[in-house]
Amino acid sequence: MKQIFLRIGVVLLLFSACNDNDVDITQDQIEIDMSDFFVYTDFDTSVTSKKVQGKGNIEPCYTMQNLNRLLNENPALEKRMYDIEYHTRKFVAAKKPTGTPGGGPPGNNEDPDPPTDPIPYDGPITIPVVVNIIENYEGQVSDTQINSQIAILNEDFNNSNPNTSQVPNEFANLVANYNITFTLSEINRKISNKKSWGTRDAMKSSKKGGIDATDTSHYLNIWVCEIGGGILGYAQFPGGRASTDGVVISTNYFGETGGVYGDGRTATHEVGHWLNLRHIWGDGGCSVDDYVDDTPISDGPNYGCPEHPTTACGSTDMTMNYMDYVYDDCMYMFTVDQHTRSRALFASDGFRSSFVNSN
Repeated sequence: MKQIFLRIGVVLLLFSACNDNDVDITQDQIEIDMSDFFVYTDFDTSVTSKKVQGKGNIEPCYTMQNLNRLLNENPALEKRMYDIEYHTRKFVAAKKPTGTPGGGPPGNNEDPDPPTDPIPYDGPITIPVVVNIIENYEGQVSDTQINSQIAILNEDFNNSNPNTSQVPNEFANLVANYNITFTLSEINRKISNKKSWGTRDAMKSSKKGGIDATDTSHYLNIWVCEIGGGILGYAQFPGGRASTDGVVISTNYFGETGGVYGDGRTATHEVGHWLNLRHIWGDGGCSVDDYVDDTPISDGPNYGCPEHPTTACGSTDMTMNYMDYVYDDCMYMFTVDQHTRSRALFASDGFRSSFVNSN
């Protein structure tokens, strides 16, 4: 599929203070460049399938292909995603010490004064989770498995993964704490003799034999079922339909199940997409970015447990990032700028601000 780029040039936005308590940065002129933004992914440059010993062909993530489908079905989605990206870049630009999109992470571990938000820049966020399980027999997905997945999400989004101690020195100052806590709110179970559910969101509809979403403006919905095709999981980016908003994880890769993809990091990766993160290589060649300043440019995913350094596009790959495709034990960090990008969703006018306003 041919990549479609939205190129509307450079937009100059002039912020004005809302009241005397607003910080000075909101009065600066911030340049927002959207010329590189694109939504469709070229499958030829988004290599996903990999043969894993004893498991056949594994496709770690189907999120970008799912996005292409949703864009084809709903042309208005492209504009919504553009608006979310514009808001994100405006938010990121306001966080930079220079007030420009390319300023890099703050120095001396100090954040610049943020614009007015409903929460502090690094303040805690609690996200209630509804787990929707479609299983072939009662108890196929155990409560222990569910609880382990919630614990893993909390570990990874609070920088408590013990493997983070292995982060190479060149990336050590980029490790971020998302400061997000996930709480198990509800478990919905349904028995079905359906062997695989595919990737067209049938599991999210009771009319199609699945389970309807629970209030996606206030709950992260995770569907657990057999997807099929060797696919571990997929997510919906911010901007899609409310009725299908959330994450889908294949039964054998949800929580602690054993094996190279059995430590719950598929959910961490997919929740990263739900929080508006792209794959770390940008789903393209060296000229395509993931819209995050402090992640190195790369030309494709990494698999297995790569030795460091692994290089591509003239730089060292951040193979241990949760948004790559390595084995679960070998991914153990988000970056400062990935964190900032996701935080934009929870700003007062962000796409997921309802999660903050409800807490």
